[in-house]
Amino acid sequence: MNKILIAFVGLFSIALTSQAQKKSGAIQFETAIDPVAMAAERGITLSEEMKARMPKNQKANFELLFTATNASYMPVEDTEDSNGGQGGGGMMRMMRFAGGAGGQREYFYSFADQKLVEVFDLSDTTYVMQSKLTVASQPNLNMGGNRQGQGQGGASATAPAAATSSIEYLPGEPRFEIVKSDETKKIIGFNCHKAIVKTIRKAKVLGEVGEIADETAVWYTTELGFNFSPSPNMWTEGTVLSIETKGSATTAKSIEYRGVSAKDVTAPKKATPITQEEYVVKMQNMMKRFSGGNRGGQGGQVRSVIIN
Repeated sequence: MNKILIAFVGLFSIALTSQAQKKSGAIQFETAIDPVAMAAERGITLSEEMKARMPKNQKANFELLFTATNASYMPVEDTEDSNGGQGGGGMMRMMRFAGGAGGQREYFYSFADQKLVEVFDLSDTTYVMQSKLTVASQPNLNMGGNRQGQGQGGASATAPAAATSSIEYLPGEPRFEIVKSDETKKIIGFNCHKAIVKTIRKAKVLGEVGEIADETAVWYTTELGFNFSPSPNMWTEGTVLSIETKGSATTAKSIEYRGVSAKDVTAPKKATPITQEEYVVKMQNMMKRFSGGNRGGQGGQVRSVIIN
C-alpha cells in the first residue's frame, strides 16, 4: 500500500512539475522583409537596376521569454542557449534593422498591471516611456515631404532617394478598422484566429485625392493565457503569433518550455522617464540637426521595454 502511495505521489509531483514548466519558456520569432514588394505596396517605382541591387529578403530573429508573471521580447543573436539552460547568463541581445522611428526595440511585459513601457538608449541616456498594446500608427517623425510609412517588425520602409512614388500621403492621423475572420490555422501548435487590421489614410494618387487602405493580417491565440504582440501597435487580443502584410511578416517559429530567469523578463530599473510627446520632439530635433548631412546616426540604438 505504501509503495502504491509513494508511486502516486511521485507521478503527481511529475505532473505538477510539467505544468509549472509550461508556464515559462521561449518562443522564437522571425521577421522577413521583401524591400521590393514593400516599395511596390507603397506606390514606389523602382528601376530594374535598383531592384537588382536590393536584397530579395531581409531576415532578423527575435525571442519572447515568458514566465507566469512577466515576459520580454527582443532581437537576438544565437550565440548560446538563452538563460544557459538554468536562467543564468541570457542570450546576447543585438540591435538590428535600425528603424526610422528611433531604432530597434526591446519589450518587457508585466502581466499583473497590464502596462507597456518602452526604453530607449539615445545620446548616452536611457529613457523609459509608458505605452500600451493597441492598434495605432507609429509616431510621424518626418520633417515634411512625402510620408512612406513603416513596415512591421521595426524596419524602415523609406524609399531610396532615386525612387519615385505615385502615392503622396496627406497630413492627418489614419483611422483603423478591425475585421475578424472565421479563418483559423495552427502556429507552433496553437490554434490561431485571424483579424484584419485596415489602416486607412488620405492620400493623393496620381493627382487624385482619395483614401488608401493597407491591410495587415494579425494571427492570435488565446491558449497561452497572456497578451502580447511582436508589434505593440498592431494588437487586437490574446497572444499574437504572426503579423503579415505585403512585403513583410513576423511569425513565431518554435516554442520551448523551460526555466526563465526573472532578470531576463524584468524591465531595467534605472532609466529617465519620457513621454510620447517628448520623444517625438527629441527625435525631430535630432533629425533637424542631421538633415543635409550624415544621417547615419539619427536614430541611435533604442532598447524598448514593454510591460503588458
